[in-house]
Amino acid sequence: MAFKTIKRPKISLGERFYLQSILGGLWITIKHLVLALLGKSRNKKELAGSGIGVTMQYPEFRWDKHLPEYYRGAPVLVKGEDGRERCVSCQLCEFICPARAITITPGSIKEGPWGKVEKAPREFQIDMLRCIYCGMCEEACPEQAIFMSQDYLFTPTDKAQAIHNKAKLYEMGGTRKGLVNKWNQYK
Repeated sequence: MAFKTIKRPKISLGERFYLQSILGGLWITIKHLVLALLGKSRNKKELAGSGIGVTMQYPEFRWDKHLPEYYRGAPVLVKGEDGRERCVSCQLCEFICPARAITITPGSIKEGPWGKVEKAPREFQIDMLRCIYCGMCEEACPEQAIFMSQDYLFTPTDKAQAIHNKAKLYEMGGTRKGLVNKWNQYK
């Protein structure tokens, strides 16, 4: 078996020290500095909604008006139009969660005509410090009980605030109208 020797190209001194890249970055920085000193820089509020890659100054400007529909915020639980819990404790969201942030303790419904047929979670917790906001729990839910909200202003001050229990998740999610029961849509 014959081997072919490949000669490496000679690298210049400027390429070894990345001089072209460093000087290019400095040129852009100096250009922005001069424009800012002359007062000719673009308006930050205009840039915030345009999608141009400029850092948004957070407290002054927010994405509230410009959030896309597909934005994935914190996961929340929703109730149906009739006020019943949509979650039936199937635990698919718990099993599919890659970060293992969801913990469900199944329980049963004791009242009403569905008392012996349906289940409901006795406890439902999401550890928001572990959650990676991937949306897989929303995709796996067969009852459309868990959704990714548009909320991005979530700042806990201690670990206890970061664990959302069932009551907190329903408070954040509320009631969702227009949900189709997947099993009754073909009647």
